Amino acid sequence: MTENPARPLVIGVTSRSLFNLDDSHMIFEQDGVEAFAQYQIAHEEVPLGPGPAFALVQKFLNLVVNGNPLCEVVLLSRNSMDTGLRVFNSIENHGLKITRAAFCGGNEPWPYARAFSCDLYLSTEASDVRRALEVGLAAAQLIGDHKDADSPEVRIAFDGDAVVFSDEAERVFHSDGLNAFQDSEVASAHVPLTAGPFKEFLSALHSLQAHYSPNESPIKTALVTARSAPSHERVIRTLREWGIRVDESVFLGGLPKSAFLEAFNADIFFDDQRINVERVGSGVGAHVPTGIKNE
Repeated sequence: MTENPARPLVIGVTSRSLFNLDDSHMIFEQDGVEAFAQYQIAHEEVPLGPGPAFALVQKFLNLVVNGNPLCEVVLLSRNSMDTGLRVFNSIENHGLKITRAAFCGGNEPWPYARAFSCDLYLSTEASDVRRALEVGLAAAQLIGDHKDADSPEVRIAFDGDAVVFSDEAERVFHSDGLNAFQDSEVASAHVPLTAGPFKEFLSALHSLQAHYSPNESPIKTALVTARSAPSHERVIRTLREWGIRVDESVFLGGLPKSAFLEAFNADIFFDDQRINVERVGSGVGAHVPTGIKNE
């Protein structure tokens, strides 16, 4: 185990990511902002139920070394300060140690993710996530219901190309086919791939793992990729060049990912293809709308 962390991991979550706001959001869409505000104020003492990011946030907030938290969570909300009182009351009711927040009065909250130096930004709004990705934030749109915290471990799975790595290799596949992709990757096996939007977040997780002995870390990472041999070598050498270790790696050769994510028991899976995110199983899918497959 290393010394106390100099800086915690910072995760920005929107209120609809953290809590289930489906009922009030429906009122907003059908009757407008004033009806939404009245509903929230009338129900501000009624705790909100968990949203898709709730269990993950809970697990991250429980990571503590020598009395120091390894992670800080910041609430970033389109709500006004007045209607946001229900969200803060719900945070307190659930015992979540979240003290920092930005209530944006109807505006997109992603700019505050940069201001808070967030390492990860989670939202349920696709346009919000796209804007965050454009300015270099690791951001994803959460798809699906919340997952119960069935263990204290934080288990995070990543797709490779266009998520951890850039989409440079994927572009070869799309333009010239599988054989050309394999030939290109074999020829470039010793040339590291350029970084994708989640490289720094994966690196930050790797740094957190260093606070524990290898067999006792509550943070587990997995690379779950459609690649197969012989295109595996460039991936392995790239991670080695970056000084990043993943706990598990699965090279599927195009097989569906859902069964393997279930086997890993992923809390969340980041992928640039929405179809893979929608089939994540019992975990939460996180769509990263970047790269050639989202153009």
